[in-house]
Amino acid sequence: MYRLNVYDAVQRRLKVIFDNFEYVYVSFSGGKDSGVLLNLCIDYLRKHHPGRRLGVFHLDYEVQYKHTIDYVRRVYAAHSDILDVYHCCVPVKVSTCASMLQQYWRPWDPDNRQIWVREMPEGALTQSDFGFFNPSMWDYEFQWLFSRWVRRTTKSKNVCCMVGIRTQESFNRWRAIHSNKNYRHMWNYKWTHRVGWHEYNAYPIYDWLTTDVWTANGKFGWDYNRLYDLYYRAGLPLGSQRVASPFISQAIATLYLYKAIDPDMWARMVGRVNGVGCAGIYGNTGAMGWRHISCPPGFSWKRYMYFLLDTLPKEIRCNYLNKLEVSIKFWRDKGGVLSDETIERLQQAGVDITVLPPTHIRSGKRIVKMEYIDDVDIPDFRYIPTYKRVCICIMKNDHTCKYMGFSQNKKEQEMRRLAIDKFKNIEHVR
Repeated sequence: MYRLNVYDAVQRRLKVIFDNFEYVYVSFSGGKDSGVLLNLCIDYLRKHHPGRRLGVFHLDYEVQYKHTIDYVRRVYAAHSDILDVYHCCVPVKVSTCASMLQQYWRPWDPDNRQIWVREMPEGALTQSDFGFFNPSMWDYEFQWLFSRWVRRTTKSKNVCCMVGIRTQESFNRWRAIHSNKNYRHMWNYKWTHRVGWHEYNAYPIYDWLTTDVWTANGKFGWDYNRLYDLYYRAGLPLGSQRVASPFISQAIATLYLYKAIDPDMWARMVGRVNGVGCAGIYGNTGAMGWRHISCPPGFSWKRYMYFLLDTLPKEIRCNYLNKLEVSIKFWRDKGGVLSDETIERLQQAGVDITVLPPTHIRSGKRIVKMEYIDDVDIPDFRYIPTYKRVCICIMKNDHTCKYMGFSQNKKEQEMRRLAIDKFKNIEHVR
């Protein structure tokens, strides 16, 4: 039986998308994955649907490499005949791990106009263009509601947003594709996800590898962000070469590269967001939770955790303590899912755990109840509830505790629900 390669598989998926959705747009960050997805869509439309237009959604985070800004402009100009450009510059809340004092910053904040790192691009859509915008909105909430806005604006029956995520990148991305909790398209394609009554996300390149992305760029001669050439020359591993908001947890370790690659932007960044200068110096060291981390002499990890918490403002400290309380209760009452190998290692280390009988979970893992422990020296450390992991979150300025696998809490979910309900009540001009 012939097995499709990833390129042929994408062609079939694009056919499903363009045959079944009235309006389609690509979420385009300027990175390698969204760039290759956009090029795939452009080539497909030119070959199979000449004359049909494609939307491009770019959420501009203000602070970006000049190479990324130039690449985005080149794409707009090269394919202006078929692209509907939605270049959005809105002051949404964006997570930052550069500072221990604040959980978020706002790109294009009108109250900080005098310290913007660059002028707003001509023709950009601003907060006044979106009736659903409110100052409490996070960037991911804006992206979610944008899909409904664009459906109403284009007067389309249904809309599909294509996102260039790949499961190779992280477990969270793997879960976004394979989780049975996702509401999928009517034909149950696992690479689709329903986000509204008439709005869907699709992930056509979910099974591509990093090498597939660069093979496609070379084979078809597609334009790409030249920032990756500089990453390569700097010796940055392929898996660490990412284009994203520079202050999220995944980007802090490489924040220092701005100083060498784009020194003019770096100089403006330091005065734009709290903690950037410090993160640029220590972001790739144990001082901010990277590489080897040791507990100070005379401290346990639990005691060290409380010492670190005492250095934080009350609001930030309470945020960590609330998440810790939830996690302790979860592991004590409900239990986490661990593999047999991890369970055996915990038992060999003398950790007191309660292993429940096998459940219907098909992963081969079992539920384990346990109390928080100080630390344990096993390969699966990051899956175990330890005070060391909490210390690492604090040192990383990981206010959402993503390193510990946390998702939105009830308060954050309620805020998102209120934002969505507010948008539902807004009448748009048709």
